[in-house]
Amino acid sequence: MPPTPPLPLLKRVPPGAWTALAWCAATAYTITVLFRLPGEGPFYPRGYSPLWRPVGNQLDLAVAAVLAAAGCVLLRRRPMTAFALLLLGSVAGAMVQNSSGINFLQFLPVDVALCFIAAGGTRRRSATAAALAVGVLVAYAGTRLMLDFVVGTSVMLAAALTVVVAWLIGDSSRQNHEHTEALRAQAAAQAVTAERLRISRELHDMVAHSIGIIALQAGAAGRVMETQPAAAREALGAIEGAGRETLSGLRRLLGALRESEPASAEQDSRLRPTPGLADLDRLAESTTAAGVRVELEWHGERRALPLDIELSAYRIVQESITNVVRHAGTGSCRVTIDHGPEELSIEVLDHGPGGGGTGASGAGYGLVGMRERTALLHGDFRAGPRPGGGFRVAARLPVPAEVR
Repeated sequence: MPPTPPLPLLKRVPPGAWTALAWCAATAYTITVLFRLPGEGPFYPRGYSPLWRPVGNQLDLAVAAVLAAAGCVLLRRRPMTAFALLLLGSVAGAMVQNSSGINFLQFLPVDVALCFIAAGGTRRRSATAAALAVGVLVAYAGTRLMLDFVVGTSVMLAAALTVVVAWLIGDSSRQNHEHTEALRAQAAAQAVTAERLRISRELHDMVAHSIGIIALQAGAAGRVMETQPAAAREALGAIEGAGRETLSGLRRLLGALRESEPASAEQDSRLRPTPGLADLDRLAESTTAAGVRVELEWHGERRALPLDIELSAYRIVQESITNVVRHAGTGSCRVTIDHGPEELSIEVLDHGPGGGGTGASGAGYGLVGMRERTALLHGDFRAGPRPGGGFRVAARLPVPAEVR
């Protein structure tokens, strides 16, 4: 199997690391605001340095760091608990500055965590987390109003807007992932169905022809058993050869199906030798020997064709001859293969009264399989009774431009 490609860089970094990075950015902003840089005026009144007050802001900053670190560690295992810790850490970070509101950068770790929760969890859990974040903003503003402090309404509204945006991004990512998984599951189901149809066509085409030949030979052997022992032995030998050939084909097909790894081209050709147009002469000879004469005619310049066209052409002719043997009630048929410049034309004609398409019940699968094979190659298939009696099967398979 080919090696699994590595994950993108953004997905290789765990969610807790991104949240920790966001908290570091928020803390850097806090320190930048509290320190007076060269050329700046004082952020607080003269003589007021909140970061270096003996107990207040240093303790708030330490509490914020501990809460944020705990939230980053627990985000993957216990996301809601980690989210609550990050919310408390953002409140403590706002208290370091004695801020009138929790600004965007102080709420950035909460937004990053909410995005991951919405992307990887259920919509109900992510909506609860978003409501909890907005509730913390409202509670912070309400507490300041109760203490008769100033409230930064615009700052709080901007932080609430970032919560909505983070939830929308995470929820969209979750929906995209679910849609991709649904498409992958649908494609896998379609591949399984297509493979089952292919196997059923191969088994039908392989077995039906041999069973038809065996039935003819067995009937002939039974009629001449007493009067012509040599002919009976010859018919029994043909039955044995057809049975062995079918059994060998079934073993090759089942052996290929048991392969857990995709086979190489050499192994595939050894396990499943693909019949083609070159095998039609042998097919006509075996059918003629069984009692139904097959006249094989070639037109145009014979050339090598892609394996799928060769196999489909062989199976169409094989199934048509099988239908003639089983249902047409005639002793001969004519197969015409025409190598045209842009397409391969196939025609199988018989003059029997029985109708070469299906059995008496009209429920055969031969014509359905031939029509499916032709449709897969974007060709044209027609089959039906002839006006003067008998049955006609015709298929046109387009030849790729590179082969022309």
